[in-house]
Amino acid sequence: MTPRDKDCIFCKIVAGAIPCAKVFETEHCLAFLDIAPVHPGHVLVMPKGHYATLMDIPAELGADLTATLSRVGKAVMEATAADGLNLMQNNFEAAGQVVHHAHFHLIPRHAGDGLTLWPQSGYESSDEMSGLAKIIAGLLK
Repeated sequence: MTPRDKDCIFCKIVAGAIPCAKVFETEHCLAFLDIAPVHPGHVLVMPKGHYATLMDIPAELGADLTATLSRVGKAVMEATAADGLNLMQNNFEAAGQVVHHAHFHLIPRHAGDGLTLWPQSGYESSDEMSGLAKIIAGLLK
């Protein structure tokens, strides 16, 4: 059985208790238009089960989720005549997550639409970069 959270707005959408503008659905995933889009055609793709963040999504959902993102992304680009597409996913409030049910944003982009991405910076030194890489790699062993 798929886990659900009775207080989660996205779980209520999955259950049909709250309507959505559904564009695609599989056994494990749901895709629908965002009610506060960055641009028209902005779609949310999410697992139907309640997983708070990306790190909570079981690996076995990966293939279905990736296939859904790809298929819906292509349709969004075609429907909106977009020149590009942003795939965004936020985890925890500090990163901008508002609904604590893992979900992905597919945002159609058009040349000259005025949107910019976050600012990029660099490392103080190559030692700082390699040191952080070693720490992260060590945590993955």
